[in-house]
Amino acid sequence: MQETPDRPLRSLLRRIGMDLGPLRDSRDFRLLFASGVVTMFGTFLTLVALPLQMKELTGSYLAVGLVSVAEFVPMVVCGLWGGAIADALDRRKIILYTEIGLCVTVLILTVNALLPDPQVWVLYVVGALTAGLGSLQRPSMEALMPRVVRHDQLGAAAALAGFRWNLGAIVAPGLSGVIAATFGVAAAYGINVVTFLVSLLLLLLVRVPPQSQDAPPASIEALAEGVRYAVRRPDLMGTYLVDIAAMVFAFSTALYPFLADELGVPETVGLFLSASAVGSLIASVTSGWTAHVHRQGLGVIVAAVVWGVAVAVAAVMPTVWGIFACLAVAGAADMISGVFRSTIWNQTIPDELRGRLAGIELLSYTSGPMLGNARAGLMADVGGTRFSLGAGGLLCVGAVAAMAALLPRFRQYDARTDEHALRERARREALSET
Repeated sequence: MQETPDRPLRSLLRRIGMDLGPLRDSRDFRLLFASGVVTMFGTFLTLVALPLQMKELTGSYLAVGLVSVAEFVPMVVCGLWGGAIADALDRRKIILYTEIGLCVTVLILTVNALLPDPQVWVLYVVGALTAGLGSLQRPSMEALMPRVVRHDQLGAAAALAGFRWNLGAIVAPGLSGVIAATFGVAAAYGINVVTFLVSLLLLLLVRVPPQSQDAPPASIEALAEGVRYAVRRPDLMGTYLVDIAAMVFAFSTALYPFLADELGVPETVGLFLSASAVGSLIASVTSGWTAHVHRQGLGVIVAAVVWGVAVAVAAVMPTVWGIFACLAVAGAADMISGVFRSTIWNQTIPDELRGRLAGIELLSYTSGPMLGNARAGLMADVGGTRFSLGAGGLLCVGAVAAMAALLPRFRQYDARTDEHALRERARREALSET
């Protein structure tokens, strides 16, 4: 039979198109995915409304900035502790209880916003509580994923989760800003309460097998055991260290307002801030090819190098759209790195340690951007905006190359031969047969 001219194109599209297998094959993943979509929109409502309300109440840049400071310590402490309890207790119950807690915190914000004289201290306290509860929940949510998705579909599940987040990061902030500005922050908070109730209903329908009854209780020693496990595995340490290095040296969103001013178009700062999400969204939609990659460690290294190079090139771009394109490429590389890192984590970490390692992961990918913006500001004070952007990108490339040289087991990781991946695959296949 003669081959039609468009057959190679269809074959290419099938190869690179996003794999929807986890949504088709797993009822519980569909429920978790739908819950995440609803919760993400509601969460962006509060992320936009809370600093907006703080600005309205105080008119102070410092007061708005201190909201993030109030959130930082609970985020770190609860992220680590959330990993410990995720391995010791029922993960589904942890997710449900923290979701209820998050709903209550937003309800408090709603009531406070409706008062004749809303209290500023409530915003700080509730912001800290929200950060803590979200960090308590995240490790359990991450650790639940390998229990509801087939071993060979974990990479596709990571890409779908990235697609959900990136689509929300593009659409939700603008829509949230319109709602908060048009109907007021109380309306934004109220809608978020409703989204949490819908999310709770979806989460109540999730069914997962019970965890092992031999899990150690949550404790400092249990946390230390998780850290020791990670340190003993250079492939895992590579995923953390490369990502932290990439973020510390090349994450520079704090520079975007200054960059837009230097170009004489201050209104484009929002364009710069959305560029990474646009690139990430495109990468997730075309992520089907990642299922054919087995050397995920090398994939993380290459993606991190591309991220650094794209940021460095952005520093010498003379036009807004040139900078946007570079930042979009950087976002796409970061998305692909995230898919490969998540695949290594979910395919190789034993279920009894998955929660604690998810807590470490949370710490690695939340601290890097914060430190990166601090680094960007310090370097910009020394040499200017473009110097900070370009030097940061080049330092990222150098740091990643050094990590690749110092961690050969990470660089050589292959899911087809890695002992941890093979052990987890065999264990999950045995469980599915019982």
